[in-house]
Amino acid sequence: MPGHDDMQITVSENGPYLVAGSIPLSRFTIGVDQQGGSAEWLPGPPIPAAATYALCRCGQSRRKPFCDGSHAKTGFDGRETASRKPYLQQATLTEGPALSLTDAEPLCAFARFCDPNGQVWNQVRRSDDPAIAEQFVRQVNDCPGGRLRAWQRGDNEPLEAELPPSIGLIEDPQQQVSGPLWVRGMIRLVGANGHAYEVRNRVTLCRCGASRNKPFCDGSHAADEVKFRDGL
Repeated sequence: MPGHDDMQITVSENGPYLVAGSIPLSRFTIGVDQQGGSAEWLPGPPIPAAATYALCRCGQSRRKPFCDGSHAKTGFDGRETASRKPYLQQATLTEGPALSLTDAEPLCAFARFCDPNGQVWNQVRRSDDPAIAEQFVRQVNDCPGGRLRAWQRGDNEPLEAELPPSIGLIEDPQQQVSGPLWVRGMIRLVGANGHAYEVRNRVTLCRCGASRNKPFCDGSHAADEVKFRDGL
């Protein structure tokens, strides 16, 4: 199985994410353009963490991003409800003249990099234009949850750069919320019952406690009734 042998995130039963292998932790902020569209990732400074640590996934810890045991006091229901099918079995395909797009909608983390410049679903249909194709690939690869992948037509590997293994705390000033955990770089994810999820280059994990697609983010952190803030 692909992945880094010493790095793993384990979903504990109704509890935190247990992180092993000295995975770097930092903040990433969504930078916007003049129209308010998601335009770039702004990396923040590293957050000191031990070789192993526990990250809150109920959203209630008073020492975020780390767990303080609040899940036990609040009766957090952390049941994993996400599909365990591989990405390509969940995704739909849109083919353009030069490039293709796969889209696994349940993995959407509401980061909105897909929307600027006429949306990626329209851009792919004009991918014979080199400028549009370049823009399309960049926006698709900025999708943190890996919902979207760009492909050269006929190729078996996505047009995706290798990412350094890390965990990012997403901040979304445009929506005035804190977003999910952005897991990058082919880090193994293991469920509470020992199930090994498909290893992917880009994954977003819920940390507000409200996702209906646990352990993955479904954008619930931005819902009016949630509006999750980590307070960092």
